[in-house]
Amino acid sequence: MFLQSQLLWNVVVPAENIDAEGLMLQKAILIRLLEDFSSRKALKEIGYLTAVTTLDHIGEATVRQHTGDLLFPVEFSCITFKMFPGEVLEGVAHSVMKQGVFLRCGAAEKVYVSPSKMAGYKFVPGENPVYKNDEKSLRIEKGTKVRFLVLDEKYDEIEKDFRAVVSLEGEFLGPIFV
Repeated sequence: MFLQSQLLWNVVVPAENIDAEGLMLQKAILIRLLEDFSSRKALKEIGYLTAVTTLDHIGEATVRQHTGDLLFPVEFSCITFKMFPGEVLEGVAHSVMKQGVFLRCGAAEKVYVSPSKMAGYKFVPGENPVYKNDEKSLRIEKGTKVRFLVLDEKYDEIEKDFRAVVSLEGEFLGPIFV
């Protein structure tokens, strides 16, 4: 689910980027905020960081003692993406193996479907491995678009990334053909 979030971050602007003109200073703060934003992948509470939408407020600067850099408290709005248990989403299979299928869904790349959560599907090994459901003439292979139900998601503190376990069991879940 995409969410609108309000965040308060401290943005450090190096002393050499500071210009007396207000617009140039605001530009330097915005550029630094965007650099910091793009370097962080996700936050546990709000999910994957996707886009800054508005710069709402720039607080008063404090000077760092040893460097002379300026630290600005910045309030901004952004769009985030987070999966919630019980939510139905769509993704694309990017890894198919005997142990299950990994899907990509938005910024999430560690969305796992266990073979036990794909009732009726059998694994067929080979150069291009596939899960087949002969009864319904369905297949899941690399590149297949899949609708799934989120069972659980967990934040990995070390990798700053989310992992999700999902299911294809239920009505209207499974491969999508357009």
